[in-house]
Amino acid sequence: MKFFLDTANLDELKKGASWGIVDGVTTNPTLIAKEGRPIEEQIRLICDIVDGDISAEVVSTETSAMIEEGKRLARIHKNIVVKCPLTRDGIRATAALSKSGIRVNVTLCFTAGQALLAAKAGAYIISPFVGRLDDVGYTGMDLVRSITQIYKNYNFKTQVLAASLRSPTHVIDSALAGAHIGTMPFKVLDMLFNHPLTDKGLDQFLKDYAKAFQETPVAG
Repeated sequence: MKFFLDTANLDELKKGASWGIVDGVTTNPTLIAKEGRPIEEQIRLICDIVDGDISAEVVSTETSAMIEEGKRLARIHKNIVVKCPLTRDGIRATAALSKSGIRVNVTLCFTAGQALLAAKAGAYIISPFVGRLDDVGYTGMDLVRSITQIYKNYNFKTQVLAASLRSPTHVIDSALAGAHIGTMPFKVLDMLFNHPLTDKGLDQFLKDYAKAFQETPVAG
């Protein structure tokens, strides 16, 4: 499973990239707004840090405007994937952009039926929102499982990106469900490292090594 960071913060991206395990980035207008720069400027800076798929979302709501905005975003960098919402206009824009060779991440997916629409429109990525479904009493991971099975049934090439992942458990469950990509906040990626037995084991190894080294007679 590919790991994407769901952030537009450059410091978080630099730290995540330094670990050598970040495959891409997802952004949205909310994340971009937090950073205080124009969207195109911030996206360029992100592309300088992470060499992978970088999702940049349109803010237009009408098909023709989405298409024009999507084309403009795609020109920023070769790694840009245009994000369109799962609306009627968004699906029309997805179909048009995909046919012109621009990769599209269809976002705000909450049902398997919506995911089918995105795949039919030629989406490069579909983004089911796990955590937001959990918030309203559904099991978000069931949606990831359903989509991956349906896509497998019909050999759709659209990649399943598990979004709105809020814990290491979400990440693990997404991998088990067959998601191609998991996108997460930096803090969730950082939490994947943590286990008390890892810390305890390393501490003991170092103590044993130090003891053995100190007790070894010096030659000569």
